Formats: sequence, structure tokens, C-alpha cells
Amino acid sequence: MNLNDIKSIARSYLSLSEDKQANSEIIDSITSGTQFKGTSLWILVCAILIASLGLNMNSTAVIIGAMLISPLMGPIMGIGLGVGIRDNSLIRSSLKNLFVATLFSLLASALYFLISPINDARSELLARIQPTIYDVMIAFFGGFAGIIATGSKSKGNILPGVAIATALMPPLCTAGYGLATLQLKFLFGAMYLFLINAVYIGLATWLGTIVLHLPKMEEKSDVDGDKQTGFNRSWAFALIFLLIIPSVVTTVGIVRENVQESRVSAYIHGEFDNLGETNLISYELNKTDSTKVILVNLLGIPLDSHQIDILAARMGSYGLDDEYKLKVVQGGAETAEIDAAALSGKIMKNVVEYYDVTVKRLEKENDSLRMVIKKLQEPKVELKVETKAEPKSKAKK
Repeated sequence: MNLNDIKSIARSYLSLSEDKQANSEIIDSITSGTQFKGTSLWILVCAILIASLGLNMNSTAVIIGAMLISPLMGPIMGIGLGVGIRDNSLIRSSLKNLFVATLFSLLASALYFLISPINDARSELLARIQPTIYDVMIAFFGGFAGIIATGSKSKGNILPGVAIATALMPPLCTAGYGLATLQLKFLFGAMYLFLINAVYIGLATWLGTIVLHLPKMEEKSDVDGDKQTGFNRSWAFALIFLLIIPSVVTTVGIVRENVQESRVSAYIHGEFDNLGETNLISYELNKTDSTKVILVNLLGIPLDSHQIDILAARMGSYGLDDEYKLKVVQGGAETAEIDAAALSGKIMKNVVEYYDVTVKRLEKENDSLRMVIKKLQEPKVELKVETKAEPKSKAKK
């Protein structure tokens, strides 16, 4: 098998031409979904309210349901298609409809959170205020799958999956929550996530028009058309580049934090899990601007200051630099630069739970031993009595 055979086999598997719709049908399908009037606008508002309820109740299932009925993908794909086929009127109309959809979404979600009695920010809300590079990749590959599915005759269930993966609704609802509660970190963080999703879905759609070989619109003037096209592309590439920078910074910070937490966990379990009759109850990492304090809570035979110094010196072998300081609390007593305020209700709760688990374990072991002893004793006594009784009676006869 030569190189040409390999290329032909790969082309036969990767080709989109066999299942591809007519170019006009693909363009009409995307264009028709860009409008936000009447029915589509009411559906959008209902989807926003459902998603807001899901975020407020911390219900993932409800949020997924809202994403499935949301029509927000339409104008975003319309912008990407317009850039790809150089249809400026489609770009303008899609941008206008996206603005209208975004405005109605923010107002509807803000109104809901204004009247909702539950104002606490739960995990589903907090998860959408700090976008990372992974959100960028999800939006891009989701958008690319969306344009490929739109261009195929057998769409299957791809488009609902794309709607769930790209998650356009929850960021808008989270921004509405920030607007209603006047919390800027929710407003700007969630809007940044929505902008990332919108731009990279549009970029993927744009690239999809190239892969699908969609024809470009005829331009009125070669000179003017080239200038306009060049301006649009330069603006788009600049926006794409600028948008990705904060997400990369956030991702680097999260990765570093995860690495630090893994190193702290490895240090704690590597050094404190085998201290004989001194037991590890809990630990936590407290961060300040200049130092990172590892607070360890122990029970059992107290460690002396020399042992604590040895444990502190071992931090370097786990990749923990000089910024990390070790503080140890033993059985409620203060040791080696320990602030007594560190003894919180959480520590006491851990102590109670530790003893409770230990007592229950010992009770189960005692019950098991009693049952074993009982089973071993009863059969042996009965067998001895029965076997010895018969010979004695015969001897008397």
C-alpha cells in the first residue's frame, strides 16, 4: 500500500460530500434561525426563566432542559456564516438579533432574581464566573460540530448535544443574577463566558463554511469589497485573540492552584498518616498575600517541637517552597506558633466524628466476636453430652 492509497482511504472516510445537503439549503437553514421575533422570542424568554430557576435551585437537569429549547445558537451561527460567505447583510441582521436576544435574556433573568426569595449564589452560579481555556475549546468544537451537522442530510441528535455542550443560556442567566443583586463579578464574569461562547461558535461556523465549500456572495465592487472583507477579518481576528488572553491567565492560575493542592495533599498523607499513636484529624491550606499556611490538626500522643521541625523541613521534598509554613494543633493545645483562634467549630466537629466512628467500629467488632464465641461454644457442649451418655447407660444395664 503506497501513500496515494492511504490518502484515498482517508479521503473516503473523512469526506463530507456524500452526506452533504445542497449549499442553498445549508445557507437557508442557518439564515432562518437568525430571526428573533414572535414565537422564537417567547421561547427564548421561557428558556431563560427555566434556566434561571435551575440555577436558583442548583438543578443541573433543569438547566440542561432550558439549553435544549433555547434558540440562541441561530444568530451566532448566522454571524459565522455571514463572515464565511461574505454576506454583510446577514452579519448585520444576525448581530442585531443577537443583541435583542441578549437584552431580553438579561432583563428576564434579572427580573426573576429580583423577585426570587433565594438570593444565595450556589455552585451552578459560581461555576460560570471564571471562564478558562477549556470553555474556549468546548465552544469551538461544539460550534464546529453544529455547522457540520447543519450541513448534513442526516442531522441525528447532534444539534441538541451542541446546545448543551456550548451552554449559552446559563452565563446570561448568571449575568442577570449579577445585575439583579448588583454583584459585578457575576455580571462581568458570566458575560465574558457568554462572549467567549458566542465568538468561538461563530469562528467554528466560519471555518465550517470553508470545509463545506459554501459559495461566497458576489461583491458589488472588487476594490470596496476587498477593503470591507479585509476590515472584517482583521477585526474578527483581533477580537478572537484578545478574548482568549484572560481565559488563558485564569487557566494557568487554576492549574497552579491544583498543582499546589496536590503537593500539599501528598505531603500531608506522606508525612502525617504514619505517626503511630498520633492521628491526623484534618488539614487545610490558608493563603495570604505573602505566605501559605498548612494548618494540621492532630489527636493522640503529642509531637514535640523537634518532631514538628523535622516535618516542616520535609516540605521542600514535596515541591513546597519557603512560602509554605506548617502549623500544628494537637488535641486542642497550641504548639509552635499556633494561634489559639485556629481551633474552630470545624475542628471540634472532626474530633467528635473521629471518636464516633471509632466507637461504632469497636462496637461492631465486639458484636462480631460475641457471635463467633457463641457459635463455637454451643455445638461443642451438645456433642460431648450426646456421645458420652450412651456408653454409660449400656454399662449400667
